[in-house]
Amino acid sequence: MQLQDKTIIILGYMRFDGLASTNFTIARYLSQWNDVYYIDHPYTWKDYLTADKSAKEFKIRSSLFNKRSDGILSTDCERLKVVITPPVLPINWLPEGGLYRWFLRLNETIILKRIRKLIKKMGIEHYIYINSFNFHFPGILRALNPVLSVYHCVDPLIIEYDKKHGIISEKIILQESDVVICTSKALYDEKQLINPNTYFVANGATIADPVMVLKKSYKPHTCLSAITHPIAGYLGAIERRMDFELMSQVIAQCPTVNFVFIGPISEEHVPQKFRNCQNVFLLPPIRHDEINQVLAAFDVCLIPFKADSVSRTIFPLKLFEYLGMGKPVVATTFNTDLQSFTGDCVTYAANAGEFVHALQEHLISTQQQIAQRLMIAAANTWQERTKQFAAILASHL
Repeated sequence: MQLQDKTIIILGYMRFDGLASTNFTIARYLSQWNDVYYIDHPYTWKDYLTADKSAKEFKIRSSLFNKRSDGILSTDCERLKVVITPPVLPINWLPEGGLYRWFLRLNETIILKRIRKLIKKMGIEHYIYINSFNFHFPGILRALNPVLSVYHCVDPLIIEYDKKHGIISEKIILQESDVVICTSKALYDEKQLINPNTYFVANGATIADPVMVLKKSYKPHTCLSAITHPIAGYLGAIERRMDFELMSQVIAQCPTVNFVFIGPISEEHVPQKFRNCQNVFLLPPIRHDEINQVLAAFDVCLIPFKADSVSRTIFPLKLFEYLGMGKPVVATTFNTDLQSFTGDCVTYAANAGEFVHALQEHLISTQQQIAQRLMIAAANTWQERTKQFAAILASHL
């Protein structure tokens, strides 16, 4: 069942021009067949006052913050528009309770006025409303009248900032939405206890050109030019979910392998003994359009997450980006649901010994192995995931 030529209003958690996100990616792909309006995550007045006024991100929004503006911003997708709202009050510091909820309604009123202005200007009569993991604003749905309301649950609430008010707010959204779509099986198991119309649609990936991969046309990124092979690499946030204890053991047992970790670092979570290893390289984040060049330099790709209650909800995009470059992947057993998506193309290690064995075994790849990885990646693209997502929405209209 197709979802075509509908109007969709999405309240996003991530800003459209921030880091690549599930929220905005789904909006982009839905706009291939529908008119999509992505309500950008609002600036608070604190964000506004402390922002670098010369930054591109601020300049794009500056004239659209005005209450007299409609806030509509065109994108490179013809049927996708971004809607910028006026700044809202920074209220997360308030304790949970009546005062917080009163100020929250004021903030929601600011967002709602912008949405209603959009609906009036564009002559929208019937629309689907998707709260794309923006659990901070549960009252928006109550004030709208969509033909279908959807909550897209992308992650568990982990950090204290989100949990402080988010646990209560998300439950409201779960109870009041017609449909809930989760990005991991663990999230699905949890949310369907609250809303029976809950579905599991995993994250997808933007993968490389398979022809270029097979021809080895991607040139390795210059940031890795001084590091000798073999290289075992990880791309993503370097923070609490990584199993540093296990990786320290693996690194010590593989002195001839250079381990490269590229991404933003949460300094407080990275142990000093990990940093001190001579064959460990911690490099700064790279642009999203440079991912394939970085992966081209890796001999083996790593997903070394802790196997805990938080990690079991993670469905990492990097997994299929790795496979989309034809690279072997060694991961911990942090989310056993992944095995049903990756077949025999990914090795899941339960301990350091298994991890070392898999790593050494995969340092060299055959063309047949590369082709198998590309097939798995092709079945897990954003295009395929959005078709599943859209089919669920269409079945509930």
